[in-house]
Formats: sequence, structure tokens, C-alpha cells
Amino acid sequence: MKAYIFLRFKRSVIRLGAWGFYMFKCFYPSIRINSAYEIDYTKLYQKGCRCLIFDIDNTLVCHGKPQNEKSLPFLKDLKAKGFKILFLSNNKEERVKSFNDPLGADYIYKAGKPGPKNYIKAYEKVGEKRETTVFIGDQLFTDIWGANRAGIYSILTKPIDRHEEIQIILKRRLEKIVLFAYDRGVKNGKIKVREYGEQL
Repeated sequence: MKAYIFLRFKRSVIRLGAWGFYMFKCFYPSIRINSAYEIDYTKLYQKGCRCLIFDIDNTLVCHGKPQNEKSLPFLKDLKAKGFKILFLSNNKEERVKSFNDPLGADYIYKAGKPGPKNYIKAYEKVGEKRETTVFIGDQLFTDIWGANRAGIYSILTKPIDRHEEIQIILKRRLEKIVLFAYDRGVKNGKIKVREYGEQL
């Protein structure tokens, strides 16, 4: 049944042609990548990026998990390179603060993503502007949509852990439809993958 519904949506997107590609435009990331750990941060820095805003759960670690032997050295290295790090999460302060404490970066909890307000507050908090900021997250309808609304370059990663809460699972199914349209648009040249620093 699920496969049948998804197939029907795919066919609808195909029939819509150009409209099928552009109707979801507000959700499209600037670029997609497998993992936050695979991004070329040196290149971002060379192009002028100074502020990195990260989602936490399923972007850097599995949902609800603390810093680990992979995330903490990685984030410390980014700070050493000169980046200003900030965590932007819809979670409660206890969760976000405990994740941040070993690093000592900045954070905003109960951020209200996809509302753009706290994305803007985030880069202003560390003395940066939208042109020098990149957002990295794993969810289209909160992380990426919010970054796009705030005018920030957005990088969509794959979720680290496939075992998620039911409300997230439902959103993932809708994400597949949007990403199908996105990937098809990129393949056909109707959607341009935007490099950091290019005009919005």
C-alpha cells in the first residue's frame, strides 16, 4: 500500500512536468550530501563561510545520544579552523546544553524550526551574517525549509539513524516525494545545484 501511494505521487510529479519540479522549490536544499562529516569545510572557509549552524539529532549523532569519539574531535577541529559553531535545535535545553557542554559553542534550543527567526538570531549571535553562514541538517520540512526561509545556504544530509519517532517517519515518506522531484530536476537540468557563494 505504501509503495503504491508513493508510486502514484511519483507519477503525478512526472505528469506535472516543470510544475512538478518547482512546486516543492521552497524545500529544496542548496546541495545534498551523505553526511555532515563528508563536507569540504576547508573549501567553505576559503569561499568565505565563517559560521556553521548544525542540527544535532540524526545530523551529528543518533537521536538523543551525547557527543562521541567522532563528533567531538570533528567539531573541535572546525573551531580550530576558525569556524563559529552554533547548534540550532527544536529540542529542550537539557538535551542541547548537554550536547554542547564538551565543546563550549553557542546554541539555541526550542528553536521553532522551520520558522526563520532563530536562524537569523543564530548567525547574529556570533557576529556573522547570512552570506557567511551555512546550515547543515537532515530534515527537509524543518531544517532545510527554515534555512531557506532565512536565506541561508542549506546542506541536507542523510539521517544517521533510520530508527526514528513515528512523526519523523511519516515526514520522511513525504520527503521522499520532494527529493524525487528534486533529484529528477537536477538530473534533467531544471534544478541547478548551488555552490556556496553563488547568488540565491
